[in-house]
Amino acid sequence: MRSATLARSLTATVVVFAAAFAAGCAPQPDPKAAPSSSAGGASCAPGKLATETAGKLTVGTDKPAYAPWFKDDKPSNGQGYESAVAYAVAEKLGYRKADVVWQTVPFNNAFAPGEKKFDFDLNQISISEQRKKAVDFSSGYYDVRQTVVALKSSKAAKAKSAADLKDLKLGAQVGTTSLDVINDLIKPSQQPAVYQKNDFAKAALKNGQVDAIVVDLPTAFYITGAEVPEAAVVGQFQDTLGKAEKFGLVLDKGSALTGCVTGAVDALSKDGTLARLEKQWLADAVAAPVLK
Repeated sequence: MRSATLARSLTATVVVFAAAFAAGCAPQPDPKAAPSSSAGGASCAPGKLATETAGKLTVGTDKPAYAPWFKDDKPSNGQGYESAVAYAVAEKLGYRKADVVWQTVPFNNAFAPGEKKFDFDLNQISISEQRKKAVDFSSGYYDVRQTVVALKSSKAAKAKSAADLKDLKLGAQVGTTSLDVINDLIKPSQQPAVYQKNDFAKAALKNGQVDAIVVDLPTAFYITGAEVPEAAVVGQFQDTLGKAEKFGLVLDKGSALTGCVTGAVDALSKDGTLARLEKQWLADAVAAPVLK
């Protein structure tokens, strides 16, 4: 009996020792490990994101890339508000300017359903609940207002309210909140003209094919100051359909990068970078009369 008891005691000792040894050799949490983002547990460690191309950050925007958001139709030069914002976000994420790759993405394609080939896109795309069904957005990087532009000699130039625009021929780019404002806020008596690109809308305005066009405020001041000097900013709307409007960075639906990119935008807002870049690149967009 004593030998059997001794054997059981030795066996128990071996099991306890083995368990202790295994526990000692098991991987232990690293207190210095980089924190995970809230988006799928992806790491936000600088330069270590699960991007489209390892070690690179792919950023999408449309072509032409309009001023004052970009300069000289070259997103990669870091000039213009959105180009500067893209590089500031990249830096926060740990990517050098040389690591940023630009990709041409038509405006409507950026927020259409389907897998994206960019890490994020920025192209004056307003955050909306409808668009959120197909894509993710970062927090807003610019507070925007929609604005009416008309030739100085036109009846539209004297408008003081949405009602004054109701019987006029209006135009805007397809898929934009500018077009939503025409349809849902102004509610014109005739069908608005819809254009694939703002360039076509500006040409129609200049040629008298429409009485006025609707664009965002900084674009309106650039159009009237540099492209169609015979036009004027008629006024701006306080909100877009009763809500404050913001531009956001667009990401693939359920992207593992959404939390990291949002964190970068929030940090740039908190440290004053966004305000500084806005002052640098959008300073000409001064206050315009508010349309009631």
